[in-house]
Amino acid sequence: MSAPIRPLEPAEILSLTARGLDALLDRLESSVPRRPSLVPLPAGVADSAWVFGDSHGDWRSTGEVVRRYRAGDHGLIGLGDYIDRAPADCGPGSATNALYLLGLAAADPDRVFLLQGNHETTRRLPVLPHDLPRELDRQWGGDPRRYDRLLALLERGPLAITTANGAYLAHAGFPRGPLPTPWVDAFRAPDDARLAEIVWAECDASRVRRGAAPAWGARDLDRFLEQSGLALVLRGHDPDLTGRPLYAARCLTLHTCRFYERYGGVIAAELPLRTPLRSVAELKVERLSTEGRSFGVP
Repeated sequence: MSAPIRPLEPAEILSLTARGLDALLDRLESSVPRRPSLVPLPAGVADSAWVFGDSHGDWRSTGEVVRRYRAGDHGLIGLGDYIDRAPADCGPGSATNALYLLGLAAADPDRVFLLQGNHETTRRLPVLPHDLPRELDRQWGGDPRRYDRLLALLERGPLAITTANGAYLAHAGFPRGPLPTPWVDAFRAPDDARLAEIVWAECDASRVRRGAAPAWGARDLDRFLEQSGLALVLRGHDPDLTGRPLYAARCLTLHTCRFYERYGGVIAAELPLRTPLRSVAELKVERLSTEGRSFGVP
């Protein structure tokens, strides 16, 4: 792998020509790490990690989380769904948000982790609406290879992360049913049903039912945490649960985009990494300054 690249800021990405975008994709393809499906985050990688939920092309809100990550001894973990449904004031927001985050992952591979959500796994389990192809065509011309290259880069992210102090992070859910021994083997070459459990499954407290995988509830969570030896789950996917601790404060849902701010705001959470975790009450949840605001179109 070549030396990490300097990550471009959103304004720089928006100013790229088609040739400049192709050159950026070249650099990212040589620098963005390929992660296994499950990444155990090493102890001591940082004091804490800033975790953000579905950002859906809202690179302005992503930027607020990135500023926090850059301000101290922090990691940065995205819970997936970086693309589609971008606010109108973000221009081609899906592409911009994805390229912004991929640049950070290339520049700081030991501390920046971009989990895949259901929108990043659309080439296996299709999702609608899917705005990314149209954005790329309108902004940089109709070369379908750019779409495939950008999706392939997002597919390099893991499906889940565990931390040494007891957290499990994924876009939507976790493996269910009888799990292998060790349980981590459930992430080896997951089939479509297993993938749907991780990136599509709703929590049964949500009013949303997409139907791609059965919803999970308290008993499923109890069984998973007991088998894995972990303490809590951080996830996105269900906007109507944003910011609500559930199941004896062992599950927290985050959304970090203005598209869904009417449910629970635009939030991110600081996750401690050096002390044992017991509940999501030990996280610091912050509302971002983008909440309730709109900006000029770039």
